[in-house]
Amino acid sequence: MSITGSTTRSVSASSAPTLDAPRAKAPKGSNFELNSWLFMRGSGILLIVLVFGHLFVNLMVGEGIHRIDFAFVAGKWANPFWQVWDLAMLWLAQLHGANGLRTIINDYTTKDTSRFVLKTLLYFSVLVVLALGTLVIFTFDPCADPTQAAKLAACQ
Repeated sequence: MSITGSTTRSVSASSAPTLDAPRAKAPKGSNFELNSWLFMRGSGILLIVLVFGHLFVNLMVGEGIHRIDFAFVAGKWANPFWQVWDLAMLWLAQLHGANGLRTIINDYTTKDTSRFVLKTLLYFSVLVVLALGTLVIFTFDPCADPTQAAKLAACQ
């Protein structure tokens, strides 16, 4: 401290930040987080189109909600277009949600073992839902249920 009461500090050249300091380079092929970020944006836009299209066709066209029953779903899934539409919606929603949860797990878990367990459970549940959902969409047979067969002209 000087006589006037003010403090003075000297900054050494080694501790001062420089603009020309080389940055650490990321390892080659480490674009996973960038690709995940881009996937979230793209899948979000596609999901908006798929979900609102789904809602419009199911709720606004024709009789609206009053026509949704077993026969409506059976008739819809008899068309490959709607199978692919619903499959895309299922896969994008699952992968979009899993990617978001993966990010949350990475951000908020402090222990490596907790992170591993949570991500393993997440990946397992996503695989189960994707496998079962895909199986249902592509193997759905409305004629397999004899109580509903009377409602469907295709089964007679």
